[in-house]
Formats: sequence, C-alpha cells, structure tokens
Amino acid sequence: MITIGVLVAASATLVYRRDGVDGVLDILTRDLTLFGGILPRVLAGCLLGAFIAEILPHEKVSRSLGPNSGLKGLLIGAAFGAILPGGPFTAYPVASALLAVGADFGATIAMVVSWTLIGYGRAVAWELPIMGTDFTLWRIVISLPLPLLAGALGRFVYVRMYPKDDVE
Repeated sequence: MITIGVLVAASATLVYRRDGVDGVLDILTRDLTLFGGILPRVLAGCLLGAFIAEILPHEKVSRSLGPNSGLKGLLIGAAFGAILPGGPFTAYPVASALLAVGADFGATIAMVVSWTLIGYGRAVAWELPIMGTDFTLWRIVISLPLPLLAGALGRFVYVRMYPKDDVE
C-alpha cells in the first residue's frame, strides 16, 4: 500500500509538472467515474458471495468439495469454474464463499484456474469470434488438465503447510 501511495504521489507530481492542475483533475475525474462504475459490481459480487455462503449446505459442500473429496472434488470445482459466468467480481466472491462453507483449497483452486483458463463466457464472447473455432477448441482441450493439476498441487501444499491438529 505504501509503495502504491508513493507511485501515485510521484505520478501525480509528474502530471502536475507537465499538465498543471487541469491534467491532475482530469485524471481524478476519469478515475472517479471508473470507480463509480466498478463499485456496484464489487458490491453485487460481495453480496453474491455472502448469500451463497449462507444458502449452500455446509455438509454437502464439504462432502463434494472438501479435503476428502478426492479427484471428484477437483473435477466438480473445475467444471463449476468452467461454466461460472461473469468476471472477477463474481468469481472471487464465489470462491471465497465456497471456502467459507467447507470447500478445500484444492477444489477452490481448480475452480478459479478453470474459470481463468476455460471460462465459457470469454471463449464464446471473445475467443471464438476473434481466434476461430479450431484455436478455441484446441486451447480448451489443452487447458483441461491444468485446473486439476493446480488443484491437486494446491491441496498437497496446503495439507503440508497447515496440518490439522490431531487433538480435536
């Protein structure tokens, strides 16, 4: 945060020296407009995550996506990530909600990596029209194992970094 603050101050100083107060105010005005457009999406995503955390049955999520879900949990997480619509304002609050209701790091990592690499929304809206069917299909096919590998590695590392206490 301090580094970003220093970079902002230095950049504002450079813009002020080059363009004066009008240049700085123009940038601030455009940034406030951008912030105003993003804020409702962030709020909606956070609310979605909170509601999902309250609605989803903890036992079923833990059984399907928890630490003992094995390959099935990674597959479910990856499949869910691939079909999850929306951008980061949707995906990350949903991932956080899944963690809160019993999903483990592995399944959640598989979901986020799948959403990032395979996400159908971006593929249909952007990739197919620009890159074509052959490229899109091959990219998806080649990407399919990556969420599972990332989820398995995440589960492996997490269990070793944060072992459960034997006394419960």
